[in-house]
Amino acid sequence: MKNKELQKKREDEKFCPEKIGSYFRVEWKVLLTITISGLIYNLGLLAEPWFEGRMTGMLVDILRGSGTFANMLFLVIGYVAAIGIVQVSRYVKRFYVRRFANNVNRRMKEILYHSLVTRGRASLREEGEGTIMTKAILDVDDCVEGMRKFTTEIFDTGVALTAYAGMLLWYDWRLALLCMIFPPISYITAEKMKRMIQRTGAAYKKQCGVLSAVTLDRAQNAVTYRVFGCERDRQMAYEKNLTDYETSAVKANIWNSAMPPIYKVISMTSVLFILYFGQKNILGSGWSSWSIATFTTFLACFVKLSTKSSSAAKLFNAVHKAQVSWNRIRPLLDSVNEEEDGKEWRPGYLEVKDVSFAYPDGKRVLEHVTFSAKPGQIIGVTGPVACGKSTLGKLFLCECPYEGTIRFAGKDLLQMEEAERKGIVAYLGHDPELFHDSVRDNVLLGDEKDLKTYLKAVCIDREVSDMEEGEDTLIGNGGVRLSGGQAQRVALARTLCHKKPLLVLDDPFSALDKSTEKEVFANVRAMTRDSIVLLLSHRLYLFPQMDQIIWMDEGKTVVGTHEELLQKVPAYTALFTTQEGEDSHEA
Repeated sequence: MKNKELQKKREDEKFCPEKIGSYFRVEWKVLLTITISGLIYNLGLLAEPWFEGRMTGMLVDILRGSGTFANMLFLVIGYVAAIGIVQVSRYVKRFYVRRFANNVNRRMKEILYHSLVTRGRASLREEGEGTIMTKAILDVDDCVEGMRKFTTEIFDTGVALTAYAGMLLWYDWRLALLCMIFPPISYITAEKMKRMIQRTGAAYKKQCGVLSAVTLDRAQNAVTYRVFGCERDRQMAYEKNLTDYETSAVKANIWNSAMPPIYKVISMTSVLFILYFGQKNILGSGWSSWSIATFTTFLACFVKLSTKSSSAAKLFNAVHKAQVSWNRIRPLLDSVNEEEDGKEWRPGYLEVKDVSFAYPDGKRVLEHVTFSAKPGQIIGVTGPVACGKSTLGKLFLCECPYEGTIRFAGKDLLQMEEAERKGIVAYLGHDPELFHDSVRDNVLLGDEKDLKTYLKAVCIDREVSDMEEGEDTLIGNGGVRLSGGQAQRVALARTLCHKKPLLVLDDPFSALDKSTEKEVFANVRAMTRDSIVLLLSHRLYLFPQMDQIIWMDEGKTVVGTHEELLQKVPAYTALFTTQEGEDSHEA
């Protein structure tokens, strides 16, 4: 497995990535701690208005001469102790709520990234990389934030509201019921705003994806736009997209930011009833007989209840926003077929028969390619520039439709599920596709293996040890902090670390010197004795050591050993002789 956490998740048979409840269930231990600390915290909050009322009453008694400072000191010490217990419980609850959110965020992104990795590039481009980035980052963050607030407000709002309401009913149930008319109105108002918040939130998410896609386009094609004089037009188009993004962000934030104060004003309207009927209770002409302390306690308790009510209304907005994000990412959180994804493929024979491929414009690149290979063989693939070497290599990923059959161990690759096929084929393309992380994580991808074994195999162990952080050195997006040869070797080390029965290596040695290439090739052969390796290259220095060679030119292929191709293919002979002469001249 690529990641220990992902493996742990998959061991839980009841976990369903597409069901939101599964994320709560798998974190039950953390939620249990949150429950205990939350109950202590919120029930402890009741002590605050009680002590505040008692201290107010004691102050009045002291002024009248019927109270003592010793009694006040006793209340103050009790008040401070209650606050201490409440705050410690609050800290514990918040700490574990944040841990819960972090665990869910990491788990959800691991599943989402895993889903994206197993999808073909064509489908990713069809949906748009910018939209995918938004789903993978912003939507997961928003969804988890909604789950975090929901978990928090169960106690900070639900339990507290129940406790405060019970306390108010105890003091004067008639006035309490009268005061509770307005808080529900704030809930109803929040619910009525659901559609508006979801609509503006969805528009904002959509525009985020558009802006991400446009930004990627400008970055990737900047030179082309500048050379052909399109830079100004693209700049204007980008500014329009940026304006649309800002407008959608403002609309979404207005509803999220402007409504909570309104909810609080609605909830606090009942204070007018307390001031009117409460003073009657003090004077003895109301529904109950109150002291100043009781009035203060009742008022303080209601203010806290109103604050919690406005928080509950705000929670509705957060949950509505999270629902938008969840609906966007849910299709990508598909359950992985455990049996196929976890299958360890044994070495097998490769049979390629009559494989042909043409681009959508009708131009044929490959025609009737036929060859076979057995475990332990390294097949060299070469030919003139743009002869279709890379295209042939990518066909084993089954990203593009082709004619003919490619079978491994008797099974057609096209007929396999993608999760099953990825257990067979490992692919290393022109672009090393390294990510912004350490050398260790780029190679091991979360597995617990001996990193040095693979770094040494590609002759980069000494260079890595000389880096500022060694194996933990961050290499930047795409390995930007590495040289071309270093990036190639790190990517090759990753491929060897996660070896499959069939390895497709597209020009893995192009940036290496001759001696390093020779050493790395020997290590690759030793480490892939039970695998089949297709090595695509325009450099023929090592081709005499290949078990088979496929010569490609204008869609046609010739298969044979190095000696056979020297006799059959004049173009191969000329290319090999030329490169041998250049090597001799350089020596």
